[in-house]
Amino acid sequence: MGGASEPSPWLAETRSSYDTDAAGYAEKVDGLLGKHPHLRAHLDVFAELVRSSGGGPVADVGCGPGYVTRYLHDVGIDAFGIDLSPEMVAIARRAHPDLRFETGTMTSLDLDDDSVAAIVAFWSTIHIPDDAMPGVIAEFDRVLRHGGIVLIGFHVGDGIQHASTGYTGEPISVDTHLRQVSTMSGWLRDSGFRIESESVFRPYEDSPGAIVLARSKG
Repeated sequence: MGGASEPSPWLAETRSSYDTDAAGYAEKVDGLLGKHPHLRAHLDVFAELVRSSGGGPVADVGCGPGYVTRYLHDVGIDAFGIDLSPEMVAIARRAHPDLRFETGTMTSLDLDDDSVAAIVAFWSTIHIPDDAMPGVIAEFDRVLRHGGIVLIGFHVGDGIQHASTGYTGEPISVDTHLRQVSTMSGWLRDSGFRIESESVFRPYEDSPGAIVLARSKG
């Protein structure tokens, strides 16, 4: 199991901000996958890789209101959600009462070693500072079975964007870290993962999106 410890200030701020803005964020992402076929296609590839590797439980880490957990379940994946924010988990449980959601942090996952077949982190590592990311990747590797799959979606760019007002208009304090694909893939390789694919969406925008798929070497 991951060890329990006092949360870092940035972790506590992120939790508090998402607790405050949970309803607004859930409304913002409602129907998101229906509008973005490229995102659905990557989740479908992810699901196919999980099935072809023998299946098993899949952790949606930073699940928010549970829309990715729901999508994966509906395509036949044994998915469950983990989120830092208790309020966000409460929304996910109300929206998807047949699925499993729990509160937790990707910096110290409350999961046994080698216990999950795959992990999806769908734009949830964006609030992790650079110096904490290698530890997060190591946690992913710890809980993944040999040959397990990880999908990480994130914003592409450089620097940090700070938000002080949430979607509901309430005050929050949360940083979003923009990263290059090579940086994310480098962290994964350094932790022993093999990169399966790298994709960038809307490269013409100021902050494109990216997905990296990788496989644990165990």
